[in-house]
Amino acid sequence: MPDERQTRAMNIELAVLAPEEVDERCAQSGLRMDESAFRAFYAQTARPLLAYLVRACGERDLSEELWQEAYCRFLTAQAPAMDDRQSRSYLFQIATNLLRDRWRRPREAVLEAAPEPVAHEPHLDLKLGMRQGFQRLKPRERQLLWLAYVEGSNHKEIADCTGLRTGSIRLLLFRARRRLAELIGGSSRKSIGRCK
Repeated sequence: MPDERQTRAMNIELAVLAPEEVDERCAQSGLRMDESAFRAFYAQTARPLLAYLVRACGERDLSEELWQEAYCRFLTAQAPAMDDRQSRSYLFQIATNLLRDRWRRPREAVLEAAPEPVAHEPHLDLKLGMRQGFQRLKPRERQLLWLAYVEGSNHKEIADCTGLRTGSIRLLLFRARRRLAELIGGSSRKSIGRCK
């Protein structure tokens, strides 16, 4: 299996080759899909995956780094054939594992975040409160809420992505919703729905 540098070099080389050369190189190197299949998969998953990583980790630069690494690892993984839904779930699982590895590393110097703009309208207050509350959640809580309510994943898909037991997801989502409601204020509790 190629190491990280070889994988990145291979991806750069593939970007300058003709499509028929790419298909041949992919077959030789063990990449999961050809260029056209990857373009279609990327178009479906790029924005949701980046949004998930940004919300789960809270740092745009780190999220973009993990996002790129997730695609590199997905392309070079020696996994069995999967349909689109399984491939998407597998990609999110890779990203989750990369995020988890990052959380385990000691943190470097943390820059203070810029203050949020002051909201003047009620719906902007709720949006601002939701954003601030979401950032104050633990990373695992952010991750669960994002997968459930933004990505629309069911409990089994969330469990597959996070490595948790399916039976635990319901309780963990309940606790995360309750904590978010406490952080943004009791009046917003009714606006937080249930997962599938």
